[in-house]
Amino acid sequence: MASISVARHALAHAPWSRTAWRDTVFVASGVPLQCAGWMIVGVLWTVWTPIDLTPVLVLSVATVALVLLASRPLTSWQRERCWAVLGVEIPPMPDFDGGRPWDALRDLRSPELWRVLQYHLLVGPLVACGGLAVVSAWGAGAVLGSYGAYAWALPESTSPALSDKAQVVQTAGLMACGAVLLVVTPWVAAGVRRLDARAAAALLGPDRASELERRVEDLAGKRADVVDAADIERRRIERDLHDGAQQRLVSLALHLGLARETLDDVPDHAMEVIVEAHEQAKEALTELRTLIRGLHPAVLEDRGLDAALSGIAARVPLPVRLRVEVEPRASSTVEAVAYFVVSEALTNVVKHARAASVDVEVLRRGGVLLLTVGDDGVGGADPARGTGLTGLARRVRSVDGTFRITSPAGGPTTVTVELPCAL
Repeated sequence: MASISVARHALAHAPWSRTAWRDTVFVASGVPLQCAGWMIVGVLWTVWTPIDLTPVLVLSVATVALVLLASRPLTSWQRERCWAVLGVEIPPMPDFDGGRPWDALRDLRSPELWRVLQYHLLVGPLVACGGLAVVSAWGAGAVLGSYGAYAWALPESTSPALSDKAQVVQTAGLMACGAVLLVVTPWVAAGVRRLDARAAAALLGPDRASELERRVEDLAGKRADVVDAADIERRRIERDLHDGAQQRLVSLALHLGLARETLDDVPDHAMEVIVEAHEQAKEALTELRTLIRGLHPAVLEDRGLDAALSGIAARVPLPVRLRVEVEPRASSTVEAVAYFVVSEALTNVVKHARAASVDVEVLRRGGVLLLTVGDDGVGGADPARGTGLTGLARRVRSVDGTFRITSPAGGPTTVTVELPCAL
């Protein structure tokens, strides 16, 4: 299989192969474009060669201006060449393309402009030397390879003054050199083509680091949109449950309570059914209210974190020292994350910490919302043990926040969360 692969690779670079001629056309077509920058410089200084300082400065400025004006068209033509011959698309650069040619005159601080000039004035001319070498090699190979036919067609009077044997050896040597050139040139053309395509992609396309940075920013923006959309959907469900199912349950529990208190002449078993239905309706109403608070408490949107967290602290069966300073208010998404983090942290304290008291601080420090939940419990909290800490960390990371927990054996346990308020 290896020998078959090598044979196929060699045939793909044979002198008569399509690949060889495609590479040759590509590198040869790039020579005039790659030398255009220096041709502009050469033509100006050849047509006019000033001696005094002022004309020299004027010509220098004119040369720089013409090269800058030609940078955008040359770049566009190079990209078209890559696409037309190789099918390689070089994306445009947001900070360089799209303007008028003379906009380059005022973009001298643009890194993209300097990368383009680096290609047109340095890398491109060097690659053009390779393209000229490929074209010359093809020509020399064709001439030397056909030297035998040329020598045979020469009249005997004009043949070199050599013996027949020497002439045969010379002809064979020259034809062998031509054959070697014809065999080697496709490989050289392939190497120059790869170098040219990589240089064009690296210098005439978007910078990889900048492109990755833009992509990260785009993904961060999309993730923030998804988080905001999820929060909006939770609030919609909360409103629907509050205004729909909860009101129906309240009405049902009210009617069952009235029936339980006012009906005297019903059989005992029927009254038992009414009492049981009334209790189940109240339990369902309690569960629904808990679910609504877990989705998105209305008090959080209406009155902010201080009031919402005060409600949580009031329901915890432990002394909770709460301090909230969040002026100005953060975005609704960040407030929702902060609310659920504190709520889940307090739930974990009640379930696992065996603590006597809890301290909660929510402070805004510039562009960061700092949350601290500390207890005097037994410690040893480990996210890997399924105490809900993994879910907390995941929720915090959804808005590019940081989550840290310190919980040595024996306590105390401190959960520290930082949430960016710029969202």
